[in-house]
Amino acid sequence: MNPPPKRRPPRNPRPNKLSIMRFYINILIIAVLCSNFLSAAAQTAADKILGIYYISDDQSDEDCKIKITKTSNGLYEGQIIWVKNPTFKDGSPKRDIMNPDPKKRNTPGDKIKLLFHFRYDAKENRWVDGEIYDPVHGKFYKSRMWFEKENVLRVRGYIGIPALGRTMTWKKIG
Repeated sequence: MNPPPKRRPPRNPRPNKLSIMRFYINILIIAVLCSNFLSAAAQTAADKILGIYYISDDQSDEDCKIKITKTSNGLYEGQIIWVKNPTFKDGSPKRDIMNPDPKKRNTPGDKIKLLFHFRYDAKENRWVDGEIYDPVHGKFYKSRMWFEKENVLRVRGYIGIPALGRTMTWKKIG
């Protein structure tokens, strides 16, 4: 004959302090994991701009490559890393001769910083509040950037308001 089944003692319908604490710890862990995931997703969208771009400027007839990087304070900047024609017509190496800062006029053409202080605006999905430097004329302009489509970056430099400016198309190559 089989022994009678063991009876469990009835569960206490009121949770004890330990089970309440476990519940809140689990909620806290889930909240931290979710916030890390959302932060990583926003970070990935912002960092999409990082890389190397090929620029063919029809106005100045200068082709170059620019590398966009992220600064230690989370802003984005860009520097020329290659120029198609590294010398002037007289054979002398291209330098940043039009720079308003005399100390920077000897900067080689393939080391000129063009983009400064951009921050990512997740709501607009664009990089804003930056400046772009025009080394041909030695001028700085307000600027914003956005992806028109995959690997096609639109860069707008302007004076005062965005309507008063020029937009360039940069092709991401790396």
